[in-house]
Amino acid sequence: MDISQQHEAEISMFTRYLRIEKNASPHTVKQYVADIREFVAFMEQHQITAFAAVSYLHGRSFLALLAKKGLSRRSIARKLSSLRSLCRFLLREGQLEQNPFQLVSTPKMEKKLPSFLYPQEVQAFFDLPDMSTPLGIRDRLIFELLYASGMRVSELVMLSVDNVNPSMGVALVFGKGAKERYVPIGSYACDVLRQYLEYGREKLMAGKEDHGYLVVNYRGEPLSDRSVRRTVDKYVETYALHLRVSPHTFRHTFATHMLNGGADLRTVQELLGHVNVSTTQVYTHVTKERLRHVYDTAHPRAMTRDSGSTKS
Repeated sequence: MDISQQHEAEISMFTRYLRIEKNASPHTVKQYVADIREFVAFMEQHQITAFAAVSYLHGRSFLALLAKKGLSRRSIARKLSSLRSLCRFLLREGQLEQNPFQLVSTPKMEKKLPSFLYPQEVQAFFDLPDMSTPLGIRDRLIFELLYASGMRVSELVMLSVDNVNPSMGVALVFGKGAKERYVPIGSYACDVLRQYLEYGREKLMAGKEDHGYLVVNYRGEPLSDRSVRRTVDKYVETYALHLRVSPHTFRHTFATHMLNGGADLRTVQELLGHVNVSTTQVYTHVTKERLRHVYDTAHPRAMTRDSGSTKS
């Protein structure tokens, strides 16, 4: 077996482990493999014949090369995580004696708060789709479900008609690692959902075999993650909106509005499907308006005094 075949065999073993033991999604597996193949190319350039020959310094050099290419710290950290996971697996399988990436420092993340919309901006955006057309109803449903539940785009496109119950106002979502959770979808989303099921989807699926997926394109085919992103981009560009909106913005907005409205962190964590509460804590920022409101109503010296008041 030559060097490239050896690498492919190790990658194949690792992907099988990710799918079967870790229950990783196809998207996650694809990302891991892409990151690992990039490092394998680096190994070949530097004539490193096997993962057992990789050292701490090789790991540092690889990260430095990524930084030189202009990759973000987040992307570099993800690639490092992929390589650590691979080497942990090879260590377990007796292919390595140590993990060369374990001591390589993870780049410090830029502390960037997630972007979100204010309630009036949410409503303005939701008013854009033409509700007299099947695609307009579908687009409004996409926005409503993402905002009402906080679900990921990947979770939205995997929803089947059987996963949503407008009468009970809930949806069964399959999250990362194939973990299930029920999420409430609210009365506004339920109203649009009923319109979509009774009119929009029926028109889009006319004459086609029903595959069962909830959200479909104009040909009646299941919608992809990328198609949802293009749909959001279309509204931003068509109406020249001065908003930075992506499908994930609705998830950020959901979490922010829930916490600002008084929901506790653990509840929001469960609704979002986060494994660790630390991931949810990024949403504990509050709007300037809310800070002002809380200060004005809580602090005895916050309110402006009457003009007739005298200075002490």
